[in-house]
Amino acid sequence: MKPQNLLVVGAGLSGAVIAHELAVAGHQVTVADARNHIGGNCHTERCAETGVMVHVYGPHIFHTDDEEIWAYANRFTRFRPYRHRVQTTTQGRVYSMPINLHTINQFFGAAMRPDEARAFVATRADRSISEPQSFEEQALHLIGPEIYEAFFKGYTQKQWGCHPRELPASVLRRLPLRYSYDDLYFAQRFQGMPEEGYSAMVAAMLDHPRITLQLGCKITRTEAKGFDHVFNSGPIDGWFDHALGRLGYRTLDFRRFTHQGDYQGCAVMNYGDAEVPWTRITEHKHFAPWEEHAGSVLYEERARDCGPEDIPYYPIRLVNEKRMLADYVELAEAERGVTFVGRLGTYRYLDMDVSIREALDTARLFQICGSGRMPAFAQHPLG
Repeated sequence: MKPQNLLVVGAGLSGAVIAHELAVAGHQVTVADARNHIGGNCHTERCAETGVMVHVYGPHIFHTDDEEIWAYANRFTRFRPYRHRVQTTTQGRVYSMPINLHTINQFFGAAMRPDEARAFVATRADRSISEPQSFEEQALHLIGPEIYEAFFKGYTQKQWGCHPRELPASVLRRLPLRYSYDDLYFAQRFQGMPEEGYSAMVAAMLDHPRITLQLGCKITRTEAKGFDHVFNSGPIDGWFDHALGRLGYRTLDFRRFTHQGDYQGCAVMNYGDAEVPWTRITEHKHFAPWEEHAGSVLYEERARDCGPEDIPYYPIRLVNEKRMLADYVELAEAERGVTFVGRLGTYRYLDMDVSIREALDTARLFQICGSGRMPAFAQHPLG
């Protein structure tokens, strides 16, 4: 293919992978990001006071079963072993999450074997709910009121800003419930943390002579016209100046504080009680267990609806949002020379490994199609 002059909007994982792959393929790539740093929401930096590597926009744990993506990520950084564990405080006691056999036995003051615990939970479940319509009904149908109210009700209400009975049952796609003493949060084969943080990994991806990086640069739809093709990893509704309205997101507010010593003894402590206003506290030095720090950096997280000036984190994707998204998809598919990628470009929640996989596949598709036949979406938002 004849070398193209390409624009990538966004210097997060999706944009960095696409930029790297197409620069290696011989194209000239400009990467523009409205923020003054690379890495998007997985940006990391060291705290000058404590030396702790901080996940500036909240913790990101790399986990995948995709062997190619694991090998790809390891080309740009050294991953150190890390196994994620989460604790939750509810009703004045601390339990391990996801809910496992130890959680069940501790919560009910029992010493049940796996088969006994499975049968016991089945007796608590509300089988009169034959076709659950809401998150609450789905939870009651599967686990009953005690576990639901202690571990899911308050946390979900804080996370989504509404009562769980207002959320569809599909939000609770699968119940994290284990009848073993396995307390690892993720089950994928490959798990780890980049030794020098995610921003160093992204910097390595962008370190190519055919890549030009522009930070603190917000690119408009009009300004993108001079390129042969654009890959937009920014919000799809923002590309069209919110002409049809703003897609709904939840955002996070962080209260950052430091502590001398070990504040909570774990990386993540969830808070299940509705009256506790924060959803969790993260202690960032525990995300790098190979390091030792006397001081500690912590984030107290609170979720709320995303405003125009806020950072979007979680797409809501309920009925009204999906209807608006369908209208934006129609506009996007009428565009020429633009492909929408990543979490914001496709209005989907994506784990990091999926973001890399989709970006890699998008770059490969461009090498086959070229700008003239490249679709608006390599991964369709409504698929």
